[in-house]
Amino acid sequence: MHCFVSELKLFGTMAIKKQYLKSKPVCKVTFTVPADEAKTVAVVGDFNKWNPKKSSLTKLKNGTFKGTFDLPVENSYEFRYLIDGTYTNEAEADRYQWNDYAGTENAVLEL
Repeated sequence: MHCFVSELKLFGTMAIKKQYLKSKPVCKVTFTVPADEAKTVAVVGDFNKWNPKKSSLTKLKNGTFKGTFDLPVENSYEFRYLIDGTYTNEAEADRYQWNDYAGTENAVLEL
């Protein structure tokens, strides 16, 4: 199952920006989700034990939700966005991975 943008009324393009740090084995990953009608957006995945309380994105004035997280490099992480209680995948993920527990594909971030 891939992201159904029209279903969630997302405006614009989701994005992931990766900034690798030279000083330590960490990548600053910025998630951007254009969901101006949404009340809450979180990124949940392997890196935070699928806990939305640990990964809420901040809503900007333009309606876009954004957040940056430091993640260890040389790993891959399954993740999804949780937008007002609805899971959706990142359209520009590095790849997708079937997850038997969820019964669907998850987006994958390769660092």
